[in-house]
Amino acid sequence: MNTINTFPADSTYSRRRVAFIVTAVVMLILVLDQWLKIWIKTHMEVGQEFSLLGQSWMRIHFVENEGMAYGLSLGGKTGKLILTLFRFGAIGFLIYLMRKMIREGYAVGLLIFFAMIIGGAIGNLLDSIFYGVIFDDPGYHGGVAKLFPPEGGYGKLLYGRVVDMLYFPILDFHWPDWMPIVGGQRFEFFRPVFNLADSCITTGILGILLFYRKHFFGMSKKEISKTSPAPSSPE
Repeated sequence: MNTINTFPADSTYSRRRVAFIVTAVVMLILVLDQWLKIWIKTHMEVGQEFSLLGQSWMRIHFVENEGMAYGLSLGGKTGKLILTLFRFGAIGFLIYLMRKMIREGYAVGLLIFFAMIIGGAIGNLLDSIFYGVIFDDPGYHGGVAKLFPPEGGYGKLLYGRVVDMLYFPILDFHWPDWMPIVGGQRFEFFRPVFNLADSCITTGILGILLFYRKHFFGMSKKEISKTSPAPSSPE
């Protein structure tokens, strides 16, 4: 069982060390996520794709969306603005919660999962805030998008489109014609196209639910500590 407390809450050295680790995780996610998105935008046209490692079910497929993770959307400019502002608030709350958890000596593993969620959320937020300003719309000139075009971007601040490119249709087939209702129809799994930020958010949430679920389902930190191994001393 994972322990929630792994270092004394009054240990400045430990707090700084853990803060460095989670900050590094967030920054690494942001660098990789933005590098990949900018490369995709400046090297591929929307709808273009290629396979990875020669596997048809592992693809880079460039799409853009106005909304949430995995291509979900609230619809319209108003929904886009609401979503962007919600992301601001959610990220601010998660950072506040992260700082509080570091001060109280929560497990590094739990904090790393939180850092993955924060890094992914910020990564998609950067698309929404800046991409409409720093990229043009290749529909005007064909080809790929230009970064920092002299004529300006395709939209306004806070109205950028999120870049997605990871596409893993592990199963892709047509149901037999003799089957009722779905006969002859195409079945595809996994259908959504997503990005590195989306995958980090999902991994962080699943990690918390799998390894730290008791903390989030009614068991207090004190109760968990009683049933967990004794905390190790800081190095």
